[in-house]
Amino acid sequence: MNLQEIMRTAESFQSEIVNFLLEFCAIPAVNPSFGGTGEFKRAVWLADYLNNQGIPVEIKEVPDEAVPEGRRLNLIAYISGREASAPTLWLVAHLDTVAPGDKSSWASDPFTPVVKGERIYGRGVEDNGQAVACITFAVKMLKQLGLVPERKVGLLFVSDEEAGSDKGLKHLVREGLFKPGDEALVPDSGTPDGGFLEIAEKSILWCKFNVQGKECHASNPLAGINAGWIGSLLAVDMIKFLRGKYCHRDALFNPPFSTFELTQKFGNVGSPNVIPGEDVFVVDFRVLPSIGLAEIIEDIERLLSKYEYEYGVRIKYETLQRLDAPKPTPVAAPIVKKLSGILKEFGVSSRIGGIGGGTCAAFLREAGIPAVVWSTIEETAHQPNEYVVIDNLVKDTAIMLALMMAQNGA
Repeated sequence: MNLQEIMRTAESFQSEIVNFLLEFCAIPAVNPSFGGTGEFKRAVWLADYLNNQGIPVEIKEVPDEAVPEGRRLNLIAYISGREASAPTLWLVAHLDTVAPGDKSSWASDPFTPVVKGERIYGRGVEDNGQAVACITFAVKMLKQLGLVPERKVGLLFVSDEEAGSDKGLKHLVREGLFKPGDEALVPDSGTPDGGFLEIAEKSILWCKFNVQGKECHASNPLAGINAGWIGSLLAVDMIKFLRGKYCHRDALFNPPFSTFELTQKFGNVGSPNVIPGEDVFVVDFRVLPSIGLAEIIEDIERLLSKYEYEYGVRIKYETLQRLDAPKPTPVAAPIVKKLSGILKEFGVSSRIGGIGGGTCAAFLREAGIPAVVWSTIEETAHQPNEYVVIDNLVKDTAIMLALMMAQNGA
């Protein structure tokens, strides 16, 4: 089939895709790290749906006492291809969501997805419901049209992406699910024009610093040690030093350099005439993959020792999150070239780059699996009134089918 026929077929599925997404996202799947009960019920619903469509599903269970069922579910399905010995093309989406946040900021119930005009609103419709729907219906189209992909296609619907993937993709990588030569499409980020192919991520480090001084009355500051003032100096000195030392540039990213930002600042004293004995703040580090986080941590620890010695404070810090970026997916990787070519045929001008945020594609790259993060989205994930554009659902479904049918190594 040519791309025009694929697109027409996808358009004929539009109402069915919409109904699927409405039902799927009406099942709450808030990650337990954000106060929810997890994605178990949603995974069961999807497994039943796929099995009923003649797409046999294998379920990988991972123990987790944080959810009522005591386990998290990851779904795997395979579509046989013409080249039985060829590596697998994986399409990867996640089942869990973040919490809805302040429900008063929503125009409708976040867990009752609703169609308004050309959009569907609800928590998780974009992140990552759109990907689940598009992958599912690309395979349904494949089966209905009697098409056989060039090589085996693996469908992977994982748990726990929103909280680090320990019970999801990271666990499956450790189990050896992926083989040399495999490649993956991860529709977990994108742009409104659908032209951005993400092949790299910056390393992420979140550190929380606690500066301990001595509280006293502000009328006699010499009786104490002002942790608020010293903590502020520390944050400024740290960020200025790191920005100056690690000013390398990489045109693959926007911005093209590492970023070091003071984010959270915690309350200390309850009165304006009290010298604070404690100052607590968080710094968000987004570091180019060519720079090791270990070196940055050494610089931080040397600076903390200097401040303790000079100001008589005690400083503790904890790592809230650390993700060391793997090597980028090569620009010349077959999946990058194939997807870029397909987008061009659909009239979409593609561009290749990296992002400062993190996706589960990093775990694939770390395992040596070339992975591209791509989709056509409005970038409303994690926001009130999250939505998807129905036309994007249809177009992305068609593009995924075209990718399945692309010749291996093309």
